[in-house]
Amino acid sequence: MKGFLTGLLFVVALQPAGAQPIPRWKAEDLMNYIQTNDSILVVNFWATFCGPCVAELPYFHTVTASFREQQVKLVLVSLDFEEYYPEKIRSFADKRGYTAYIVWLDEEKPDEFCPKIDSAWTGSMPATLFINRKTGYRKFIESTLEEKELEAEIKKMLQEK
Repeated sequence: MKGFLTGLLFVVALQPAGAQPIPRWKAEDLMNYIQTNDSILVVNFWATFCGPCVAELPYFHTVTASFREQQVKLVLVSLDFEEYYPEKIRSFADKRGYTAYIVWLDEEKPDEFCPKIDSAWTGSMPATLFINRKTGYRKFIESTLEEKELEAEIKKMLQEK
């Protein structure tokens, strides 16, 4: 028993501080989360193999963190291949110190799940959904966002009534 506990403590000690499990969600799970979450959400759709996605993620973290007091929350929805889940996705996030809530979307048919997120979404990445349920604000952007554009969109989302 003592050996088991020592081994367990060793495994726990190897886990990065703050590392959280990455849940496996279906599109319905994501939509339920969006519809029931009281935070103001910036939901970014990305993948570890998507160059434009990887380029914008650092400032998505810093910009959304600057709005933490206004209850803005970043949710990263990984559209990576199943074989990347969860190890490669977690390793990618840990190496970069990402602390945002990360989920993996367990969907194989973009033509079926994309319209559930937004009717105009063609499936390209990166894509970002801005949701403020308190004011009814909802905007979907299917392109890379520059840092200033992201900040402006969050400010607009906070001001909409």
